Amino acid sequence: MTAAQDTQNTQTLQENHVTGATIWLTGLPSAGKTTIAYELAGRLREQGQRVEILDGDEIREFLSAGLGFTREDRHTNVQRIGFVAELLASHGVTVLVPVIAPYADSREAVRKRHAAEGTAYVEVHVATPLDVCSVRDVKGLYAKQAAGEISGLTGVDDPYEVPETPDLRIESQNQTVQESAAAVHALLTERGLA
Repeated sequence: MTAAQDTQNTQTLQENHVTGATIWLTGLPSAGKTTIAYELAGRLREQGQRVEILDGDEIREFLSAGLGFTREDRHTNVQRIGFVAELLASHGVTVLVPVIAPYADSREAVRKRHAAEGTAYVEVHVATPLDVCSVRDVKGLYAKQAAGEISGLTGVDDPYEVPETPDLRIESQNQTVQESAAAVHALLTERGLA
């Protein structure tokens, strides 16, 4: 991209009053976070918004390679994702972050970073019950844990601290992916972020 194109893009964003934001979707493994994020991304892009998805698995592979699953490593991973999300959001991108982020203090640190920079932050708890997640078992993690092949599975033998006051709580087992994405979209619209 040339400097002129970059300037033109910035002017277009300013003319359209596009405000970036981070939408953090937290929940247990196989809760439906990523599926909802991709559905929501499609809706937002149709409206002409710049959207990026920071998928937890991809971040682990590229940005947080080498980190394990200790509490400290999980915290570091969440802070890295939060930093990138805030950076993108501060430049007019709507950033969807479907990441477990099991610890309340880690999520709060990300929220505070956004607040300090004046960047919009929305926390969505995809509150799918453990029994539903274990049946979905998209990546086979629950089966591996049950077979003793892995340990430290969030919500099973490692804690998941449920958000006490998320901006939105979705019970994905009671609605379609489209309905879940529509609920997030409605909140963003209400807040002037969509």
